[in-house]
Order: sequence, then structure tokens, then C-alpha cells
Amino acid sequence: MAWPVLVFDIESIPDVAGMRRLRDDPADWRDEQVYQAWLAGRQSEGKGDFAPLHLQRVLVISCVFRNAEGLRVHSLVDRDGRSEGKVIQTFFHIIEKHTPQLVSWNGGGFDLPVLHYRGLCHGVEASKYWDMGEDDREFKWNHYIGRYHLRHLDLMDLLALYSPKNNAPLDALAKLCGFPGKLGMDGSQVYAQYLQGGLEDIRRYCETDVLNTYLMYCRFQKMRGGFTEAEYAQEIDFVRATLGDLAHSEPHWDEYLKAWR
Repeated sequence: MAWPVLVFDIESIPDVAGMRRLRDDPADWRDEQVYQAWLAGRQSEGKGDFAPLHLQRVLVISCVFRNAEGLRVHSLVDRDGRSEGKVIQTFFHIIEKHTPQLVSWNGGGFDLPVLHYRGLCHGVEASKYWDMGEDDREFKWNHYIGRYHLRHLDLMDLLALYSPKNNAPLDALAKLCGFPGKLGMDGSQVYAQYLQGGLEDIRRYCETDVLNTYLMYCRFQKMRGGFTEAEYAQEIDFVRATLGDLAHSEPHWDEYLKAWR
């Protein structure tokens, strides 16, 4: 398996400030009033309450970064409600610096389009990510943007053979493969958790999700011949040991390891 590998997952919430800019609500309305009015408008049009991608404010980007030096789990978090652009820019700077193998679960269907729209709003720069052979000819036939290219590997999309009706949820497939799956919450609970001040819980949830994705990537590498049986077992042991070290300061990793049987 080639390194470096960057596995990522985002958590987002409705962009109420953006809704204000796109609507004609009274200026003295509270955020909750704006959001409820937006929801009512959606319902009157027969639409669901899930905000369109351009109105998804990026709250957390969690990453597993694996290279020859080791494995790191790290989150970029908008802690003050004003740092979304900085969070997105930092993510693309990592790609700019390391040119990693990018891995996601439904990243092509959700995470990356959200980062595109929100990055555009914030004036983010991401030249290496958007290079399709103009600057580096090696990117002409394998770049991050191409759905059928592997520089960004959307595992869900690939395993479904690019047919949405075949998509499998990460939580279910991870558990079927013997990994812990989701812990604590799911994506539908993120906004409510945020309103209750649970940003750290969201960050921890996102980190366990991205770790599930990395483990699924390792299993996929074994399937396609990127790992031998022995190499795969060694990598899994290494991940367990790394999480054991992290668990001393981050209790969600202790919970994750206990769920990993």
C-alpha cells in the first residue's frame, strides 16, 4: 500500500447565517426563527429538512494520516463559529504539502462537494487538489476530481460499482467486517448536539467514523492485493496499538477499542 494516505470525514450543520442572506426574514429574528422559517418553506415545497450542500457549514474535518512515520488521527474544528474558511484551507494545505492518497466514504457524494462550495465562499486556495494535468502531467490521467480515478478513492462509490442503488452504509459494513462502527451518535443528531454545546462530542464521533473508514480501506487493500495477509494483520495490530496510546488522553478511543472485538 502506497503512503501517504489521508482518510477524511466531515461533520456539518445548517448554515443559518447563509439562510439569512438568501431570505427576506426580519433582521431581529433569532437564528432558531430563521431556521424554522426555512424548514417551513422546505416543507411547503414537499422537500426534506436536510440542507442543500451549499448551505452545509463545515464544523469538523477529521483525518487519519498514515505515512512511513506512523498514524495520526487529527481533527480540524471550527471552535469559535468564525473559522470555517481556515478549517477548509488547512485541509487543502495538507493535500498541497503531501499529495496523499485521498480516501473517503461517500466523499464524492457529500464531503467534497460541500468543501468545494464552502471553500469557494471563503476564498480558499487548493491548486494541487484541482490540478487535472495543467501543472503536473502525472495528474492528467489520475487526479483528485475524476470519479473513476483513484487519487481520491471514494470507497462507498467504488464498492457499489458507481451505482447509487448498491451503496452500503459505513456503519453496517464496518460492523460486518468486525470493526466497531459508529459510536455515540449519527449524522442526523449532529445539529442538535451542536446546539446543546456538544462540539467535542461531535469531534470525537467524527474521529471514530474516519477511523472506521481507514480500517475499511485497509480491508480493501487486502482484498485488492495491496496488503498481504501478514501485512494486513500487522497494520491492524499497529492501529490497535496507536489507539491504545491515544486512549490515555482521549477516552473515546478506549470505548472504541472495547467495542472492537
